[in-house]
Amino acid sequence: MVFRAVARHTNKASRLASIQARSYASGKPQTLKERFAELIPQEQEFVKKVRADHGHKSFGEVTVDQAYGGMRGIKGLVWEGSVLDADEGIRFRGLTIPECQEKLPAAPGGSEPLPEALFWLLVTGEVPTAEQVKGLSEDWAARAKIPKFVEELIDSCPKTLHPMSQFSLAVTALNHDSAFAKAYQEGVNKKLYWDPTFEDVQDLIAKLPTVAGRIYQNVFGEGKHEQIDLNKDYSHNLATLLGYGENKEFVELMRLYLTIHSDHEGGNVSAHTGHLVGSALSDPFLSFSAALNGLAGPLHGLANQEVLNWLLEMRSKIGEDATDDQVREYVWSTLKSGRVVPGYGHAVLRKTDPRYTAQREFALKHLKDDKLFKLVNQIYNIVPGVLLEAGKAKNPWPNVDAHSGVLLTHYGFNQQSFYTVLFGVSRALGVGAQLLWDRALGMPLERPKSYSSRAINEMFKNKA
Repeated sequence: MVFRAVARHTNKASRLASIQARSYASGKPQTLKERFAELIPQEQEFVKKVRADHGHKSFGEVTVDQAYGGMRGIKGLVWEGSVLDADEGIRFRGLTIPECQEKLPAAPGGSEPLPEALFWLLVTGEVPTAEQVKGLSEDWAARAKIPKFVEELIDSCPKTLHPMSQFSLAVTALNHDSAFAKAYQEGVNKKLYWDPTFEDVQDLIAKLPTVAGRIYQNVFGEGKHEQIDLNKDYSHNLATLLGYGENKEFVELMRLYLTIHSDHEGGNVSAHTGHLVGSALSDPFLSFSAALNGLAGPLHGLANQEVLNWLLEMRSKIGEDATDDQVREYVWSTLKSGRVVPGYGHAVLRKTDPRYTAQREFALKHLKDDKLFKLVNQIYNIVPGVLLEAGKAKNPWPNVDAHSGVLLTHYGFNQQSFYTVLFGVSRALGVGAQLLWDRALGMPLERPKSYSSRAINEMFKNKA
């Protein structure tokens, strides 16, 4: 990573103390934009040194199979916010999910980390103070209102139009007020691209709950739209706009959900798409709209729905209080029918996904007697052994999607076509943080080389 990992900084505590001292001396906490502006020059120098020292070195060879196989395993992207380790799982700026839960500020009376705190970490590589997080919450709440024409655009959509299509449409329309697009047209110096990009990213993230809430109420509710509370945090406002603001557990679930789904390296479809489109200097609204269209694909953002449907189908066939033997038999029948067990296995991970573990711990705390969770718990104890016996997976352990649908369903949030919208709100944190550094570091237009199948054949046909 360009930023040295938080957990590996030997001088982290003293540096953070220095930042806090400057903040308190001025009478108010340092804002994210102020801190980001301070960090840019030193990170530019660090990247320059990395390239000078290592620019000529190779990541390793690329095989023809990798080119045909979705570029799996090819090392060819720089992504600052997170790194995925096959054995450890995801680290956000060097912090594991349990470390984030321990170190990042929570809401008063809450225990889950606030997404605002996670975003600060993704952007700066530093753990913010509670005061800094509160300031960011207030900033996002103040930016949350969407233009009247975007409201009308959403309201004009038929209920039959998929919520993700409406979401992408509305985010694209927010480009109307893009600070970056305006600054670029006015000839802003490229060294200052980061400044209007910062404003756009903040506006984008801030407005997503308003957009999502309006879509949800139009499609699944009665068209009544709550207002953003300037004194509440991001997740609380999102829950309120969805109609769940009075349910404290659901609000806590949103805080956890938005945090753990925010970023997962840069190679997944939505993250890579946001970075790719942004590399053309498309503003953050256009870039993230493209990312949402990738997220809407069934191989990326629909996995938790497939898990939930499989669970409900299983329950309908073997009953609510099935024995372990009945569950095991149903898992085998799934495999023998030529299907996979949804929610198990991962393209990179070779252990239980820490995001699954975080959700499991939430369930054990808040809904341990839920019948569907009990089934999930049985499956957790049975499926890995079956998959290993069947030789069907290098990683037979559960991933993040094996749990999230059950948690949402427990609180009555069972509109499955909307689940990917929640995923999209969360993913804006990771994509937005990277877009900031793309512009601050002057990352170029992405343009990899491609070959036709015949060109590949000609290239290697006379080689051993």
